[in-house]
Amino acid sequence: MQELHAIRLVVQGSRFFAHLYAIQGEEDIQEILKRHRKKYRKADHHCWAIRLMAKEKLLERSKNDGEVGQPGKVLLGLLRKHGLTGYALVVSRIFGGKKLGVGGVSRAFKEVGEETLKYGYNTIEIRSPREALNEKERI
Repeated sequence: MQELHAIRLVVQGSRFFAHLYAIQGEEDIQEILKRHRKKYRKADHHCWAIRLMAKEKLLERSKNDGEVGQPGKVLLGLLRKHGLTGYALVVSRIFGGKKLGVGGVSRAFKEVGEETLKYGYNTIEIRSPREALNEKERI
């Protein structure tokens, strides 16, 4: 597994940390989650989605990790939209004290996921101006 890009989004105090990884197999997600739980100890949720070829079949998995709505499916939808296989998209959320509601959470996961994919899967070396990212920033 190889981390390709990471980005942070702040929405009404909640911090969303999104990471894009190139993965070889389904077992890579467990190592990634272990790293996320260690790096983002205050995070209540570590939602993720993967798409990869396994034994000549497309394997798609996602988890919401107790988050409201279905952010895992939102992340999986982004991988599908971009036609990506062999990748994992993981978002860790640190609650900021204000409930966002199902729609707000879904929008935040979609936005941070889109920004991560926008800069992450075409190249390993990322060069994007911080000003253009508004409240988003590279980690």
